[in-house]
Amino acid sequence: MVRLIVDAARGSYPVIIGTDVHRELRNVVRRLDPSSAVIVTDSNVRPWALKVAKAIKPSGVKPLIHVVPASEQSKSMTALRDVLAFFERQNVDRGGLVIAVGGGTVGDLAGFAASIWLRGVRLVAVPTTLLAMVDSSIGGKTGVNGMRSKNAIGTFWPPSAVVADMACLETLPQVNYRDAFAEVVKYGVAMDRGIFELLQQESARLVEGDRRILERVVFRCVTAKALVVARDERERGPRAILNYGHTAGHALEAATRFRVSHGRAVAFGMRVAARIALALELCGPRLVEAQDALLTELGLPDRAPAANPARVLAAMAHDKKARRGKVAWVMPRRLGHAEPGHAVPAAVVRRVVRKALA
Repeated sequence: MVRLIVDAARGSYPVIIGTDVHRELRNVVRRLDPSSAVIVTDSNVRPWALKVAKAIKPSGVKPLIHVVPASEQSKSMTALRDVLAFFERQNVDRGGLVIAVGGGTVGDLAGFAASIWLRGVRLVAVPTTLLAMVDSSIGGKTGVNGMRSKNAIGTFWPPSAVVADMACLETLPQVNYRDAFAEVVKYGVAMDRGIFELLQQESARLVEGDRRILERVVFRCVTAKALVVARDERERGPRAILNYGHTAGHALEAATRFRVSHGRAVAFGMRVAARIALALELCGPRLVEAQDALLTELGLPDRAPAANPARVLAAMAHDKKARRGKVAWVMPRRLGHAEPGHAVPAAVVRRVVRKALA
């Protein structure tokens, strides 16, 4: 088990990474001493939510569980209304605690609900997917999707703790497990060459699900994100680096009505961003080739998703990071280093996106 601390405006919080860490979760809840607790989860991981409920009962609270459908469609205002209604029925007061047990969808939805219920109640994140462990559970971003834009409605609401149990990954479907490596590769390309080299060296063991190397990778990714979040919690500057691959990725998700998974979309987005950078002579061909090879080794091969290029390009205009209709791209310069804030000629974007979708 490893533990690190993330600094946030509302106070620092621990991230605990290990296997069978239910005792640690119980201790976290005991220290928070909530007046009540509710668990928000989805239909796929309800068994884990039941284990969490059982694990924390000795802490003195008996949590009730609200289950949402296991789908990106649960990141909606309708689902948010249902979660808030559940809080109201359970009489969650300001001393209450919300525990999010699930992947990114559950974490974003439950975190948003916690942030606005009674103007904010405490949250503990229990991510059950690799993607949520390395990315969405850290940093305090919460939200739901708008009609046309992903994550358009939300808040910054840091959790009181994150408890990542690696045992969850043993029951994760292979397609979901491998999807998460897009976000992992993102850290290596955009922020930390050491992560990239670790992934290259251990790609076979990672694909097989080796728990020991997975714990190392999760720790490295969380550390990288924690350092950025501590400098720029509300994404006014340096934190934009974390959006590498997400401009085209989010547009692909929106254009396909979320039929393409987040991981596949981010892998697509990184390939697009790297090729744009190459076209603008911001990086060399070796970076593009190395990124492509690693994504393929980790189970994210370069297959064009079934999407209408015009719709993907139109969705980019609704990117929540756009200013006056102009998108600021995160461009890779060399392995381990990317730069946010690049303006890209529309003709270059159109050419690269259409070729990527051909």
